[in-house]
Amino acid sequence: MARPYRHVAAALVAAAAIVLAGCSGGNSANNSSNNSSSGGTLVVDTAFSLETGDPGRNYVPTGNMVLHAVYDTLLTFQGADSTTPKPDLATMKQNADATEFTFTIQDGRKFSDGTPVTADDVVFSLDRVAGITDSKANFLMAGITVAKVDDKTVKLSTKTPSLQLPAIVTNPSLAIVNSKVVQKNGGTTDDKDAAKTWLDANSAGSGPYTLQSLDLTSQVVLVKNDKYDGDDKPAYDKIVVRNISQSSTQLTNLKGGDSNVAVDLSGDQVKNLGDGFTVNSAPSAETLFLLINQDKNVGGATASPKFAEAVRYALDYDKLLELAGSGSVQATGVIPPMFPGANKSGVKQDLEKAKAALAASGYTGQEIKLQFPNDNPVGGVEFTPVAERVQEQLKAAGINATLAPAPFATEVQPYVKAQEAFSLWYWGPDYADTSSFLPFGPGQKVGLRAGWAAEADASIADLVTKAQNATSVDARNSAFGDYAKAMQESGPFVPLIVPGINLASSTKVAGLEYNVTWTLDLRTLHPAK
Repeated sequence: MARPYRHVAAALVAAAAIVLAGCSGGNSANNSSNNSSSGGTLVVDTAFSLETGDPGRNYVPTGNMVLHAVYDTLLTFQGADSTTPKPDLATMKQNADATEFTFTIQDGRKFSDGTPVTADDVVFSLDRVAGITDSKANFLMAGITVAKVDDKTVKLSTKTPSLQLPAIVTNPSLAIVNSKVVQKNGGTTDDKDAAKTWLDANSAGSGPYTLQSLDLTSQVVLVKNDKYDGDDKPAYDKIVVRNISQSSTQLTNLKGGDSNVAVDLSGDQVKNLGDGFTVNSAPSAETLFLLINQDKNVGGATASPKFAEAVRYALDYDKLLELAGSGSVQATGVIPPMFPGANKSGVKQDLEKAKAALAASGYTGQEIKLQFPNDNPVGGVEFTPVAERVQEQLKAAGINATLAPAPFATEVQPYVKAQEAFSLWYWGPDYADTSSFLPFGPGQKVGLRAGWAAEADASIADLVTKAQNATSVDARNSAFGDYAKAMQESGPFVPLIVPGINLASSTKVAGLEYNVTWTLDLRTLHPAK
């Protein structure tokens, strides 16, 4: 399956992993010799999507969470912000055409073994990701050339404007590794790279924590990096991230004091936590949407813009939102609300408009199969209840939908291969930038999954190109806004819900914030005063 689609990969890993639903593995908030309020051990429960400790090969959510604490990147996002990259290892300047980005390593930055971070480390790290053929993250480096200017300066160049590049380099997959150490342990910048085994058991980063141990099915143990000289000083001696697949078990562990933080609680679960706990509920960057195939050979009765319009206005979005939980909001378009360019409001139900569009579409009442994965909830939102409510609302507008659920592993291939006429799916960003949602456009990756060629809507295709080629932030954000508005009014996608993310912790832990890339920022967690 073609990249980018990190959430599909995450689901496949989660489905394949041997999960330890209730075992603390000997590390818990209760049996630690130092509790979280004294800076000792912090215990975090989450359902693992974890493949490796090698940042160059990582591209799944738990991997992002863990590796963000171990490795620094050139730039980063602070707290919950996902719009303004800030200096991490380096400061940045760009040219007027947004094709050259010059990074200068900040003074005094060192790896965990005490050696200084240099331009050679940056060049090796980024070229390594680009060259590893088995890396799911190498698409991040597509079209980017890396060159050393001097010992502290590196220039990243692109042939076309790339205002998304600053956001791309915040991704933990593009972390900067100690090149000499990694090369000594099999690291290269081509398909012969063999450093993964070593990096799965060791770390070569400059972040506030180092990797003590990693088990892909049970837990990851991080310990503080005493040589760290960045802004986020390690607040704990040890952080244990455990694989607890069931949110009910995460809740039990948190309430019983066996853990300090739970990552995957539902909106209903956090409502009843009560005193002694902190909850951070926010919209995630994921969007649940309906796909309506415009290829007549696939869609048949659905292959009409008027049919898509009928579906768009047939739905009662407030009623659909009831099936989500705390932090969830109506999707106002293909761009989630926390990103520049997103529509301020979503579509409202209009049954008369829906029925008129349906009549103009040529639909004559035949059964339409609604396909969806039934074993892969997103943000605690189960697909089956959503599909059932969509079915009920469509019927009121005169559309007869038959539900066709299937396991994710069965359903994903026909979705990717554009073989589904009418389906319910989800999408999340590959990096924290609005350009991650341009693939919904005609002729783009997700657009083609809906049989929507570029020539099917040349005006929206032009807006995609305009956003891609913008050389100023204002011009690009304006193009994003025009694109979002046009996609809300037409096209083969009907965005439904942006599920919430619900992080919870004991009140003894402070700094609990959601970030769209690494979900929970382990760096910012610290004992409450």
